[in-house]
Amino acid sequence: MTTTPLNPHAAPFLPAITSLPTLPDASLVSTLDLLFEPSPELRALALPTVRAMSFASYADLVATVRDELLAVAAAVRDDRDARASLHAALGGHPRLGGGGGGGGISGGEQRGLEGAGDELAVLNGEYEERFPGMRYVVFVNGRGRDAIVGDMRRRIDRGDLAAEEVEAIQAICDIAIDRAAKLQAAVPAPAETS
Repeated sequence: MTTTPLNPHAAPFLPAITSLPTLPDASLVSTLDLLFEPSPELRALALPTVRAMSFASYADLVATVRDELLAVAAAVRDDRDARASLHAALGGHPRLGGGGGGGGISGGEQRGLEGAGDELAVLNGEYEERFPGMRYVVFVNGRGRDAIVGDMRRRIDRGDLAAEEVEAIQAICDIAIDRAAKLQAAVPAPAETS
């Protein structure tokens, strides 16, 4: 499925959660991309669920996607091709400090990591060598460079692919929940009519 990229000058918004089952696929794809970053593999996993279910909140939607991703991670332990698809679904986020997240939502979320580009580039390389096909993803959540570098080092040194998949799934879902909350808070409440 090809999609038209979002207008980079338009303010991003989320449709009403109750409207998701009735929206066209292009709108659902845009919503998933906004929450999770563009990933054809994640879309393929999540789109049928979003189309078929009703959710009380975006947090519920993200929790459902998280549960699906965790089930896939548990099921693909010995299947290299399926594991590669899972890793692609988790790899939509730009490399931390890699310049690819310099604009848009990801760039804003990485604020505070300025000046750590070279160190993060080296650690990204180590991480991707340790976990081929994976990309380091973390919910920055205002943490500074030292905390993020320490987390990267811990995860590289641990060297546990299954644990890394679970951490990456949790990270992309924490980011998605945070984005949803911020985007919904930015929408003004409808004015009451008298």
